[in-house]
This record gives sequence, structure tokens and C-alpha cells, in this order.
Amino acid sequence: MTVVTGSCLCGAVRFDVIGPLRPVIACHCTQCRKTSGHHVAATSAAREHVVIEGEPVWYASSDTARRGFCGTCGSNLFWDGDGANLSIFAGVLDGDPDLRMAGHIYCDDKGGYYELTDDLPKAGGYDANLTTRVPE
Repeated sequence: MTVVTGSCLCGAVRFDVIGPLRPVIACHCTQCRKTSGHHVAATSAAREHVVIEGEPVWYASSDTARRGFCGTCGSNLFWDGDGANLSIFAGVLDGDPDLRMAGHIYCDDKGGYYELTDDLPKAGGYDANLTTRVPE
């Protein structure tokens, strides 16, 4: 079984993913843009396959989701909503876990200062086909 590791910038929060990761999806929603300063690129894994060391700070960004970040360095790490998967921001993964971008969601909310010029699937809002698939 492959183990992928990741951490915040200062190393106070580290994690291991013991199991498959979903391809990376870019989210252009207003909340993701506000918390990251741009759009978010995230993968996800089955919640039970993610082992977190350290104490992320959790912020309830809506009635159905929370965001995890490091309370020391401020690194955005996780998005935790309904469902079996925990979303993990791709930029905090160590090394090259051999993941690629597979699509974009909430494109209707994207910032006006950039264009989406790739040929990947694009959804105006949420798309369950893009966000919930994790290989077996």
C-alpha cells in the first residue's frame, strides 16, 4: 500500500494518507478563493485512510463544512464536509504523489482576473462526478 505524506509549512501538523487519492480538482468558489487567495486545488481520500499528527485548527465555513489549517503558520490543509472523504489541499503533499488535475468546479464563481484555458471538465457549481471519485 502506498503512503503519501504531507504537512503545513512549519511542520506542526503532519499527515499520512494510507490508501488511494482522488485526482486533483480545482475549486473556484468564493470561500476557496477567500481562504487561499486564489482557487484551491485539492485531492481527497477516504477519511479513515488519513492519519493526522498535530492539531489543526478547524473553522466552520458553512453549516455543512469546515476547513482545517495550521494555527501556527496558517497553512490551509483540509476541507471537511459531508461524505466519506476528507479533502486535502494538493500543495501541502510532500514530493510528487503522481496526481494530476482532472477538472474544475464552481467555475461560475471564479475570479475575473484569470481564465480557464485547459481542456479539463468544468462545472458551474458542484459536480459529484468530479469530487467524490476515489480509485479503489
